[in-house]
Amino acid sequence: MADRERDERMARRERERSLPPATGRAARARLDQPMVPRRSPLPEYDPEAFGRLSERIARFLGTGRFIVWMTFTIVVWVIWNIVAPPDLRFDEYPFIFLTLALSLQASYAAPLILLAQNRQDDRDRVNLEQDRKRSERSMADTEYLTREIAALRMGMGEVATRDWIRSELQDLLKELEQRGALEPPPDRER
Repeated sequence: MADRERDERMARRERERSLPPATGRAARARLDQPMVPRRSPLPEYDPEAFGRLSERIARFLGTGRFIVWMTFTIVVWVIWNIVAPPDLRFDEYPFIFLTLALSLQASYAAPLILLAQNRQDDRDRVNLEQDRKRSERSMADTEYLTREIAALRMGMGEVATRDWIRSELQDLLKELEQRGALEPPPDRER
């Protein structure tokens, strides 16, 4: 979904760049051309790049390596601020700065993880839709082939086989012999 929206946005920008600049009342009367978008005071960003970055961060936050590094950092932080000389300590005992850093990390991690989950849900939805369509096509193909095989079987029932032709010819010979139109053939071994 996001890919299609991005492609549409890029195509619209390309069209706008190729159009002559619109000025005055005549420019507003043109209904066959898209309106030039207004400039936003907010900075523009690529949602795909941001989404990919958030997925990478969320993927890292869900690893044992992150837990180990986070634990190591907190332990070093606490030990440094307890054992180091007083003039080198930067966060005294209640560790307010450490609490602030962890809160900041958590406040950014949660939305990034949610964004990554939403993107994964979108991908799963698209994959599910593609699987459903593929399954429908396979089912239709299977039904078509089943009907074709049934038609072939019915057609094969009407095909003259060698044994059937032989029996029909023997019946015709017997019928002709009974009418006397033919002399019986000399006995030969069968």
